[in-house]
Amino acid sequence: MNAIERLRAIAAHEWRPVTTAGLLGFCAIAGIVTWFSHTGERWVPILDSANLAFHEAGHPLFGIFSQRLTVYGGTLGQLAFPLAAAASFWLRREALSFAFSVAWLGQNFWNISRYMADARARMLPLVGSGEHDWTEIFLRWGVLQSDTTVAALTRGLGWGVLAGVWGWLALRWLTERE
Repeated sequence: MNAIERLRAIAAHEWRPVTTAGLLGFCAIAGIVTWFSHTGERWVPILDSANLAFHEAGHPLFGIFSQRLTVYGGTLGQLAFPLAAAASFWLRREALSFAFSVAWLGQNFWNISRYMADARARMLPLVGSGEHDWTEIFLRWGVLQSDTTVAALTRGLGWGVLAGVWGWLALRWLTERE
C-alpha cells in the first residue's frame, strides 16, 4: 500500500465523536488560554513554559542542518511540536485532541507575533545568548521596519487558526447530533 492509499484509508475512518462535555471543555480551556494570552503578563504558565522549551530546543535541532537555520529553529520548533501532535491525533481520528493541538498551534502564532513585534524595540526578556531571533530574521529579509505589520498578520493567523478549529469542532458536534 503506497502513501496515497494509506491516507485514503485513514480518511475513510470515522472520527471519535465530540461530546457536549468535550466541546464545552474545549471552549472553556480555549477561552482561559485566550484570556491569559491577551491580558497582563500574557503568559500561560504551563503551556508557555512548554512553548519556550520547544522554541529553545528548536535552535540546535534545526541548526544541525545548517548554521543559517539556527535562528529560524526557535520558531520552527515552536510550531513543529503542535503540528506533530495535531498530525498524530488526525491519524488516530481523535477530533477533540486534534482540535486542542491545532488551538495550541494558533496560540503559538500569538506568541511568535509578540516576539516579531518586539524586533526593533527589543524590550522582551530573552533566554540564552540574548540575541533577538526576529531582529536577525527581519534584518536578513530587509524588512525590520515592518516588524509590527508582519506581527499583526501573524497574530491574525493565530486568531484564524483558533476560529477555524473551533468552528470545525462545533460543526462536528452539530452534525453528530443529526
